[in-house]
Amino acid sequence: MKKDSLKARLRRTLRWDLWMTLGPALVIVSIAFAVTFYFVKPAPPKKVVIAAAGDEGGFRYFARKYQEILAKHGVTVEIRPTDGSLTSIKLLEDERSGVDVAFVQSGTSDATKAPHVVSLGSLSYVPLWVFYRGPTIDDLNALQGKRIVVGPEESGTRALSMKLLEANGVGAAPTELLNLGRDEAIEQLKQGKVDAVFIVSPAESPPVQRLARVPDIHLLSFSRGEAYVRRYPYLSRHVLPRGVLDLAADVPGHDVVMLAPTANLVATDALHPALAYLLMRAASEVHGKAGILDRTGEFPAALEAGFPFSSEARRYYESGVPLLHRYLPFWAANLVDRLWVMLVPFIAVLVPLGRVAPALYQWRVRSRIFRWYARLKEIELQLEEGPGREMLEEMLRRLDEAEREVNRIPMPLAYAENLYFFREHVDVVRRRLTRRIAESGEPSSEVLTAREKTA
Repeated sequence: MKKDSLKARLRRTLRWDLWMTLGPALVIVSIAFAVTFYFVKPAPPKKVVIAAAGDEGGFRYFARKYQEILAKHGVTVEIRPTDGSLTSIKLLEDERSGVDVAFVQSGTSDATKAPHVVSLGSLSYVPLWVFYRGPTIDDLNALQGKRIVVGPEESGTRALSMKLLEANGVGAAPTELLNLGRDEAIEQLKQGKVDAVFIVSPAESPPVQRLARVPDIHLLSFSRGEAYVRRYPYLSRHVLPRGVLDLAADVPGHDVVMLAPTANLVATDALHPALAYLLMRAASEVHGKAGILDRTGEFPAALEAGFPFSSEARRYYESGVPLLHRYLPFWAANLVDRLWVMLVPFIAVLVPLGRVAPALYQWRVRSRIFRWYARLKEIELQLEEGPGREMLEEMLRRLDEAEREVNRIPMPLAYAENLYFFREHVDVVRRRLTRRIAESGEPSSEVLTAREKTA
């Protein structure tokens, strides 16, 4: 029964030591994990809403391409039709709209009007086509007093057209400006109901190429193209070579100087970083090929768009695709990217605690014995003072009491050697005491008992 009681006491003591050692460590680790979870990025949403205007810059076509690519990575894309770039930017700025990303034309707006919109990069050159009827002209100032279609009210085409016309002093009466859609504008130009049409569309656009073949309809070549580029940094000057649209029919019949804004991918600044990288990878796949005005690998690019670049876009254009996204599927790369932060507690907390906790536990176990060494030291110091016989016998009793108390201390087998070391040291002090008592005269019964123990 007594043996079982000692074992139970030993188990209780060991459990207490473990809790006293591991308890603070667990608290520290829990705090570290709680702080880490605060900084762990949430999982990216499975749905993205892209705003795209139907008759502007081929944006609807691009949006469908993105929809196909993102679907392969388990992300659903909803295409939200808009009236133009201005509407798309307004939707991005409105948190209640649910729009995450939009295709917009450069120069349409800027960060002062939409502070929560960031750029993910420019996607392609989208030239401004100015088709007109009548005698040959070489710039926009010759359109004074004409009936001109400048594009729908909220479109990027209208925003650019109005800016260029006003710069040439053509925007006011008697010039008549009409806000018609692309298809209707082309039809009215063919019928001679309007004098000029402004269209912002890729060079590969079938409606544009068909219109360029119509007799008596001319394509304006900007003789002062370099001047426009200097005044408006979001525009670039390009030369459309003779015959590039149709070699057999020699369309156009001469080199044409064109101005081109860029198509841009913009997003709300709250877009999840993983989705931003996925969209830019899709942009590289869709827009990285050569076109009539674009060279292979020229896009996507970090060109001026009127909005600041997101941090992900800056890293993407400086360093390329992140390492994880190069070799892992989207979901796996995102999971690893989120969970690597969880290594912080292991590195910063668990590794040091893994060294400190065993030492702390060892100190707790040994401290139960080590504090009795103070009793031994006290007895040895008193022994140096030359005590009398009665004091020596009292010191011997205290020594025996210390040995009995230490023998009752629960001690794991791994640390039992400390208990035996202490008993050896007790024997050393006991022999000194018994020798001094023997030198002082006839030993008492307590001394005889002590001698029997040391025999």
